[in-house]
Amino acid sequence: MAEDVKDESVATDSELLAADGSQNTAVEEEGGCTLLRRMEICVAEAEKRSGKNAVNMQETFTVYLIETRPMDAVAEGRNPAPDSLWRRYSEFELLRSYLIVTYPYIVVPPLPEKRAEFVWHKLSADNMDPDFVERRRVGLENFLIRVASHLVLSNDKILYHFLTEEHGWREVVYETGFQAKADSRLRALSATFRVRNTDKRFMDMKHYSDELQSHTSQLLRARARVADRLYGVFKVHGNYGRVFSEWSAIEKEMGDGLQSAGHHMDAYAASIDDILEEEEHYADQLKEYLFYAEALRAVCRKHELTQFELEMASQDLISKKHQREELATGIVRTFSFKGMTNKLFGQEAPEQREARLKLLEELITEGEDAVKEKTAECEEHVERAWVDMERFEEQKDKDLREALINYAVMQISMCKKGIQVWSNAKECFLKM
Repeated sequence: MAEDVKDESVATDSELLAADGSQNTAVEEEGGCTLLRRMEICVAEAEKRSGKNAVNMQETFTVYLIETRPMDAVAEGRNPAPDSLWRRYSEFELLRSYLIVTYPYIVVPPLPEKRAEFVWHKLSADNMDPDFVERRRVGLENFLIRVASHLVLSNDKILYHFLTEEHGWREVVYETGFQAKADSRLRALSATFRVRNTDKRFMDMKHYSDELQSHTSQLLRARARVADRLYGVFKVHGNYGRVFSEWSAIEKEMGDGLQSAGHHMDAYAASIDDILEEEEHYADQLKEYLFYAEALRAVCRKHELTQFELEMASQDLISKKHQREELATGIVRTFSFKGMTNKLFGQEAPEQREARLKLLEELITEGEDAVKEKTAECEEHVERAWVDMERFEEQKDKDLREALINYAVMQISMCKKGIQVWSNAKECFLKM
C-alpha cells in the first residue's frame, strides 16, 4: 500500500511540466485523503549557518530541518528513520508565493513573521535570537501542517517536492512559470477602484479582513503593554525577596519567617520568564490570524481583478457591435474621428466597407469567446473562493476561541499562583 501511495504522489519532472507548463494538480474530491494523512511532517530543529549570498557577500542565516515519515509505517508499528532535508525561510516564502499564484481562490496559510513584531521591551527583536528562531520553527511547522491538511493544496506536486527533494526544488518551481501568472499590484489596484459589479459577499469579506487586522493589531499592542507591566510587578516581588532575605540576617526572632517569605517572593519573581514565554505562544497564534487578513484580501483582490477583466471584455464587445451596426446601416450615432472624416471626404468604397465589416465580425467572434472565457473564470473563482472562505471561517472561529480560552485560563492560573504566594508569605509572618 505504501508503494501505491508513493506512486500517486511522486511524478517525474516531465509529468510536472506537462500541458501548459503549470503545476496545477487535480482537486481532490471531498472526503479524499490529504497529504497529512499519508505523511507525518515536522520541522524538527533550526540551525544557524554562514555562507555567501547572491552578491558574494558573507551572511549568517538560519535553516530548518524538515522531517517526514510515511503514516502507513507508523500505523503498522514500524518506526523507520525519517527522511530529512534543510530549508531556508526564503524557500518557504517561495513555496507560499507559488501556492498563492497557482490557487488564487484559496486563503493560503501565512508564514510566521520574518522579524519580531509587537514585542514588549524585554523581548529581543533580533531575528537570530534563539527564542525567536524557536518560535518561528514552530510557526513554520504549523504552516506546513496547515497546507498539508488542505484538500486542494496538499495534493500539489510542488509541495511534495518541497518536502522530499532537497536539491533542484527551486528550478522545478521556476519552470512552472508561476511568476508570469502573478498579477501586478498596479492592475489589482486599478481593478479595485474601477470595477462596477463586484460580489457583495467579497466586499463584506474584504471589510472584515481589514477589521480583523485592525482589532488583532490593537490586541497585540495591548498585550505587549500588559507584558511590560506584568514583568515589572514580578520584578518588584524579586525586590521584596531580596529585602526580606537581607532583613532576616539582622533579626533573631523573625529571621526564619522573613527568610521563608523571601524565598516565596524569589520563586514567584523567577516564574515570570516561563509565564511570558507561554504568553508568546498565544501571541503567535493571534499573529497568524493577523497575517491571515492579508491572505483573505488577496482572494478578494483576485475576484475584483477577474470581474474587472470581464467588464472590460464586455464593454469592448458592445463597442465593436455598435461599430458593426453603424457600418452596416451607415447611421453614426456616436461621435468619432472616423465619422467626421467620412463627412468631410465622403464615404469609403464598398470594398473597404466590406473588408471592415468582415474584420469586425471576426473581432466580435473573438470578443464573444473572450467574454465567455472571462465569465466562466469569474464564476469559477467566486464558487471556489467562497467555499474556501467558509472553510477558513470555521477554522478561524475554532482556533481563536481555543487560543483565547487557554489564554484566559493561563491568566487565572497565574493570579491564583500570586494569591498563593502572598498566602504563604502571610503564614510566614504569622509564625514570627
